[in-house]
Amino acid sequence: MKTRDGLDLFGLAAIWGASFLFMRAGASDFGPVALAFVRVAGAAAVLMPLVFWKGLWPDIRRHWRPIVVAGLASSAIPFLCFSYAALTVPAGVLAIFNATTPLFGSIIASLWLKDRLTPSRALGLAIGFGGVLYLVWSRAHPAAGGASALQLTALLACLVATLGYGLATNFSKRYVPDVPPIALAAGTQLASTAALVLPAWLWWPSAPISGQAWGAVLLLAVLCTGLAYVVFFRLIASAGPPTAMSVTFLIPLFAALWGWLLLNESLTRDMVLGCAIILLGTSLVTGMVKLPSWGTRTVS
Repeated sequence: MKTRDGLDLFGLAAIWGASFLFMRAGASDFGPVALAFVRVAGAAAVLMPLVFWKGLWPDIRRHWRPIVVAGLASSAIPFLCFSYAALTVPAGVLAIFNATTPLFGSIIASLWLKDRLTPSRALGLAIGFGGVLYLVWSRAHPAAGGASALQLTALLACLVATLGYGLATNFSKRYVPDVPPIALAAGTQLASTAALVLPAWLWWPSAPISGQAWGAVLLLAVLCTGLAYVVFFRLIASAGPPTAMSVTFLIPLFAALWGWLLLNESLTRDMVLGCAIILLGTSLVTGMVKLPSWGTRTVS
């Protein structure tokens, strides 16, 4: 890996790890709908000038229908879900659930795109979702103080969000494979902005929003969504998709670090163990770790 690629990888993990911190900081003041809207609108404002500068607007116009669907699945719905979960779930836990995205992506690819499900990937799915169940149980069982219906709904929202990410990845692979990445990123943010503008107007908070919350959400929009896409696509072009995808493994570490340093969130043993199980499963699913080859056959 080139030095710049390594810096991009760790920088991107630090930025996306901070996104959960910013969501936590802004969720109470904005509420889920307004928070998600400001995030996508700010990202669109950052990315659209790049689209016009590079002459990519015709690509968005030509493929606007699948881009709208990809935008709903990759941004509007997941950002709403994570913004809702951020009201009650620590930043580190949000990031751990975010790491399940490749698991859902693999399942959808197997069922929809007929990608082969190897024994290694099947084992990874079982391990990964076992980690999810453990993490949910660790927060809900009576010995841990139990979990309210609101908290359990928030954890379910995290899984809906990552399911949307997995669906969007496969949908984009099938229906918009030739759209330049920056055009696709900008188009999905623009479509999400259009989808959320009316709900945000209807559910805009009546109480004044603090300057701290505005600062957190603007950083979430500009830094963690708009500019992060540029870095991510540069990393894909320079180091390849597998290296870029490995950022998933680093995000929970940075999210837990930022939450501990800035929000006084605790890092529990159950969080560490649940994260380790999920990341082991994800590493098998993505091929970062492979089982020894003993004449294994493909599972159909």
